[in-house]
Amino acid sequence: MLPLGTIAPDFSLQDTVSDKILNLNDLKGSKGTVIMFICNHCPFVIHINSELVLLANDYQSKGISFIAISSNDVENYPQDGPNKMKRHAVSEGYPFPYLYDETQDIAKAYDAACTPDLYLFNANLKLNYRGQLDDSRPGNGIPLSGKDLRHAIECLLGGIENTETQKPSIGCNIKWKL
Repeated sequence: MLPLGTIAPDFSLQDTVSDKILNLNDLKGSKGTVIMFICNHCPFVIHINSELVLLANDYQSKGISFIAISSNDVENYPQDGPNKMKRHAVSEGYPFPYLYDETQDIAKAYDAACTPDLYLFNANLKLNYRGQLDDSRPGNGIPLSGKDLRHAIECLLGGIENTETQKPSIGCNIKWKL
């Protein structure tokens, strides 16, 4: 996993909703930035989509920006292609950009391994949290709460050290190009 304190690797990627090239510096939040590696078809991401939308709606007005990136190989997983990403973002009501990492270079720079893989950076783009949303998984009966990421964001906003154990995210492997 990317070590805490790491500066967020820069990027300029296509936003599948606006068709504009967006970069990290323009998208970062005044108090923090959540970067999420997700995709359309992963059951783990489908399971948490509603909570990602709630989190973004709860915290964007508090200076935390949210950025979603899909890095999957669309040749072998066409359901994760840019056109379908746009439809997915609109149907899920994403209040954040959904960027396409065609080369997979950004996923590699972040050491992203699965979808979802979640990162919280502070105002200076230093990594503050990386890990799971919460303990809920498809079929395990634990309700979605976003508690792990919410706690990390609240600590960041309050200037408090997050002493909770940061559990790695669990999901589908990123579909790497061969």
